[in-house]
Amino acid sequence: MTRMITEGSLHRAMPDFTIVLVEPRVEGNVGAIARSMANFGFSDLVLVNPCNLGDEAYRRAKHGRPLLEAASTVTELEEALKRADITVGTTGIATKREKAFHRQTLTPWELVPKVTSMDGRVAILLGREDYGLYNEELDSVDILVNIPCGPEYPVMNISHAATVILYELHKAAASINGERPREASGFEKERLLHALGELLTAINYPEHKRRRTTVMFRRLMGRAIPSKWEFYAFMGVLRGATKTIRRLSESPGRGPSS
Repeated sequence: MTRMITEGSLHRAMPDFTIVLVEPRVEGNVGAIARSMANFGFSDLVLVNPCNLGDEAYRRAKHGRPLLEAASTVTELEEALKRADITVGTTGIATKREKAFHRQTLTPWELVPKVTSMDGRVAILLGREDYGLYNEELDSVDILVNIPCGPEYPVMNISHAATVILYELHKAAASINGERPREASGFEKERLLHALGELLTAINYPEHKRRRTTVMFRRLMGRAIPSKWEFYAFMGVLRGATKTIRRLSESPGRGPSS
């Protein structure tokens, strides 16, 4: 259920959060993350192809043991994300270069006001201890988050990274405003991406550029958190443009530029 923060007579809603650990290889990290989740009031944990969880995991979990025992285990990342309306991937590699969109990131304090202002479910992905999230997994997320560290040792342990992000989300809960627009759902955003794909086909957009452009558009939507009104308005623009271009291309002697 949506987490509720009570301040006097005022009730403020948080979106639902799922913490997704992708192929964790150190059981102690899994336990430590369960403990941090319990510290900050999060309860939904999904493990994708995890290592075996033994005594070390439960020892590190402490009072988060019930979360560890209730965690869902799946074999495919897609299954872990099927309930999510927006996905947040963590990475130890960040860049501010505009063209390097694949690794453009937000800090946790930039992330928090974006995801806590939405309805629905937010999935936060943490990757493998050695490789993190693979490129194809990064392509599937809406937002990337990076925790700035010192240049000598810039990559955090996943349990420490999870604790920082969960703390920032917890800290922000008290400032959530219950009155806010309804956000576009994950299904609606996928429809928008499909409509973009149809437009790119209609204008003969170069095939070798389509993947990059689609990922860029997904990230743009992730940062913007579009409302339902914005979704329907933009969907109308994309569909209208596609229909117009197709109609022109079917007219004798006319068609879109290659």
